[in-house]
Amino acid sequence: MSWVLGVDSGGSGLRIALRSTEDPALVLLADPGEPLRTGPSGIDAGQLLRQLLPAAEKLLVRAGARGPVAAAVGAAGMATLGEGLRAELPAALERSLGVRRLALAADAVTAYAGALGQRPGVVVAAGTGMIALGTDLAAWHRADGWGHLLGDCGGGAWIGRAGLEAALREHDGRRGGSPALLTATEDFFGPAPELPGLLYPRADRPAVLASFAPEVARLASGDPVARSILSAAAERIAESAEAVCPRSGECEVALTGGLFKLGEPLLAPLRAELADRLPHARTVPAAGDPLAGALNIATALATDTLRLPPDERLLYITTQQDR
Repeated sequence: MSWVLGVDSGGSGLRIALRSTEDPALVLLADPGEPLRTGPSGIDAGQLLRQLLPAAEKLLVRAGARGPVAAAVGAAGMATLGEGLRAELPAALERSLGVRRLALAADAVTAYAGALGQRPGVVVAAGTGMIALGTDLAAWHRADGWGHLLGDCGGGAWIGRAGLEAALREHDGRRGGSPALLTATEDFFGPAPELPGLLYPRADRPAVLASFAPEVARLASGDPVARSILSAAAERIAESAEAVCPRSGECEVALTGGLFKLGEPLLAPLRAELADRLPHARTVPAAGDPLAGALNIATALATDTLRLPPDERLLYITTQQDR
């Protein structure tokens, strides 16, 4: 029996899996759990390898396999900060695990492959941030995903920041404020005047902002300001989906990520926006998560059935003869 290796790596940790190419339902999982460091070159390649290699070797022993016939590694920041991973991982994985076919993918690509497989369409991946990725299977098209200072419009940090701004407007007596959001803010963080001191020094500021998004959603049914924030978020997300959706032919739209656990306060206006902007597209549930996407890509690479378009930054493919 032959196996493929899938890896999902990010700031929250590392997940690893082996899947049988003969029986796709047969999957072995490992979760080292330690958060990965991110520096000027993105995820620390050395730390990733120190966690990945021992865990993968243990999985191979469990599977009774010498090595995976192909591997796919999905990594946060691969598109813009992936030079270290592209430089170090191919040789290291070949040397240690015998990997001869390797895909290094942005986490948005593994999210796409998990949600839609190899079909044309759009995946919106949203949590603290937000990115839309689309393909017609000829090329990739990306919208947003530029981080909480420059974009991620409609994502969790964006919603949380908008809710806190409305709270501070109410505190100041400016128009556009919300008494309900001010009360929620002070219950959640403490006195409103102390917010800048609590937020600005934090290295995890986007996550702290996003932690307030569920409060905005909770209040949306009774507070018009909170409701307008979620409507605006839905509009921004739909704009990004529209920007990357194939203009003709079949197009499916899948939503994936923790943001959509906010439920109907966000999903109802988002469905309406998508129907208005993309009448030719069909919204479908995501079939799987980014780890499943990494396994899908590795399986396709192993069986010469990869239809997703290679890309130097988004989906970097390397084989033994290339090295």
